[in-house]
Amino acid sequence: MSLLISIVCPMYNESAGLDHYFKEITRHLDQIGHPYELICVNDGSTDNTLKLLQAKAKEVEQTRVVNLSRNFGKECALSAGLSVAEGDVVIPIDADLQDPPELIVQMLEKYKQGFDVVLARRVSRKSDSLAKRWTAGMFYRLLKRLSKVQIPENVGDFRLISRRVVNVLNNLPESQRFMKGLFAWCGFPTAYVDYERPERVAGESSFSGWKLWNLAWEGITSFSTVPLRIWTYIGVLVSSVSFLYGAWIIVRTLLLGVDTPGYASTIVVVLFLGGIQLIGIGVIGEYIGRIYMESKRRPVFVIESVTESPTESLSKGENNVVT
Repeated sequence: MSLLISIVCPMYNESAGLDHYFKEITRHLDQIGHPYELICVNDGSTDNTLKLLQAKAKEVEQTRVVNLSRNFGKECALSAGLSVAEGDVVIPIDADLQDPPELIVQMLEKYKQGFDVVLARRVSRKSDSLAKRWTAGMFYRLLKRLSKVQIPENVGDFRLISRRVVNVLNNLPESQRFMKGLFAWCGFPTAYVDYERPERVAGESSFSGWKLWNLAWEGITSFSTVPLRIWTYIGVLVSSVSFLYGAWIIVRTLLLGVDTPGYASTIVVVLFLGGIQLIGIGVIGEYIGRIYMESKRRPVFVIESVTESPTESLSKGENNVVT
């Protein structure tokens, strides 16, 4: 069975590792024997990534360069790559190749067995720092408890998805996109391929601790309303404690008389309740903000240009906007 393989790779300031990426990815794909296309999404890079990609497109004929009009973020860049991919199967991968391309052979075997989704699962996170391992584990455990959509643990964007899964993803209308959650939401028969992640070859990860925290919060608010419901329970708890405390004051006053009021205890109670209210308002505001952003119906990304497809010529000079 001959099938077209689409490799989708979002890129932001990846000039240092481009030679290694193309050398390794083409070496493995040439050995497989199926036709393929390399979709490289330039997500508003500030270095010479775009220039190098355009040069590679002339050197490697299977290369398609998708140039976004600005930096939209990895989730949107990945969505842009999926929107132009023409393959029977699509495989997102990072430019650093910490997710080894040699797993593609095993993924295709699982696909031919009837699986629409084949996930590359890390068997260990020893290449990560202790803080990252701890926070990642806590995030997955928390999300499993909060969300009805079960997101696989230790699985990134590196996976194989069939054409019908890609079609579902391209038709999802939301603009605030947490791709790991969207992948899991689609469902379909799923298999796993386990691997150990090597060290990064070149460059540095653009994901700081703050960006990872924002991504985690995006995932929680995208696939769960439990944080909103929690504040109902907190309100009931605080009200109950206040009622019991008020009853105790009445009983104590009847038995022992009026006590001199304390300034410190009053301030503590006021600050505590004020903090609780502000946190609750913040959580509600987060969800209202998501509603506001979704209601605008802006496109997820804007494509400035796309190089010609190996299988079908695209109209040149046309801006592509995908909603």
